[in-house]
Amino acid sequence: MSSEKGCCVSFTQCFFGYSTAKSLVIRSKAVGALNRLCQALVIAYIIGYVCILKKGYQDTDSVISSVTTKVKGIALTNTSDLGLRIWDVADYVIPPQEENSFFVLTNLNITPNQTASRCAENPGPESSCSSDHDCKKGFHDSRLSGVRTGRCVNFSETNKTCEVLAWCPLEKSGDPPDPPMLAEAENFTVLIKNSIRYPKFNFNKRNILPHVNSTYLSQCVFNSETDPDCPIFRLRDIVAAAGEDFLTMAVHGGVMGVQIRWDCNLDMPESWCVPHYTFRRLDNKDPENNVAPGYNFRFAKYYKNPDGEEIRTLIKGYGIRFDIMVFGKAGKFNVVPTLLNIGAGLGLMGLVTVVCDWFVLFVMTKRHLYREHKYSYVDDYKLVSNEVP
Repeated sequence: MSSEKGCCVSFTQCFFGYSTAKSLVIRSKAVGALNRLCQALVIAYIIGYVCILKKGYQDTDSVISSVTTKVKGIALTNTSDLGLRIWDVADYVIPPQEENSFFVLTNLNITPNQTASRCAENPGPESSCSSDHDCKKGFHDSRLSGVRTGRCVNFSETNKTCEVLAWCPLEKSGDPPDPPMLAEAENFTVLIKNSIRYPKFNFNKRNILPHVNSTYLSQCVFNSETDPDCPIFRLRDIVAAAGEDFLTMAVHGGVMGVQIRWDCNLDMPESWCVPHYTFRRLDNKDPENNVAPGYNFRFAKYYKNPDGEEIRTLIKGYGIRFDIMVFGKAGKFNVVPTLLNIGAGLGLMGLVTVVCDWFVLFVMTKRHLYREHKYSYVDDYKLVSNEVP
């Protein structure tokens, strides 16, 4: 019974107890120095990190962007399949326009004069045969070049393969030419036009800056040191800025990233808001895993011969795709985030008291004395009983 009564008394005292702040001034150089040091750190955090570095006094907005491109350049090739040929932008930019990217053809394997007819499949484990029984009529697969006719025919004097209904002669296999056919593409240029908007601040700008006129635009090429405001880029320079060699990359193709960053402090003059360009290769270039390297696809050009028969030239094109990525954030003074961030920072002042209390109560040699003075307990019912005569 006595233990139960003691528990009830303890619960009652705890439930009906009330704690109030008590001022205890400790005249100690160590504690005083710790207190001022912690306060200085909090103030430095508020001013240095929140206000200056992170600009906590500003309201922010993310960029909305649009990008268009225009590639220029001419290349000359002389091959056994095509002869002497001039390549201009209509030939090597495929397709003419893409969303936030463009592709430049740099290398190709050509299979000319194909017609829809019958021919022997290229040799391989799945196409080799010894008789017609090995060739199922009508069979086709995504890895084959056409639909089997059911016949086993001679591919060469030593090999027999299944006959297929396909575009014949079949595509030439093998590695792309090295050096690349369109090696002159390294001197092509691209005009990148980028318009940005920060809707929260009703702010618009484009990367063709106000001081850039037609005369300058017709002569300039981007250089991070001498012409950082020029929006015309040489393809070789883009690849080189990413630490790559254009002619090496042009053999099998690849993917490059053009990154445009708009970080604008709208409390400053508008002329300070300018784009910053960086470049990097986006596709994986791992020398230990070089299966299916680069970037390529197939397309064809169709014609009709004098007899009205449709023929085509099949091209397996290799090239570099340039993806243009726009990032940015704008900030402008606003009283609401200013008060919120300063208030949150000042709230950290409460940690100063916690740190100093811990130091006083658990580290200092006279911690037991400080603990006795810091905590006092007063029972109201005892005071009442002592006042009654």
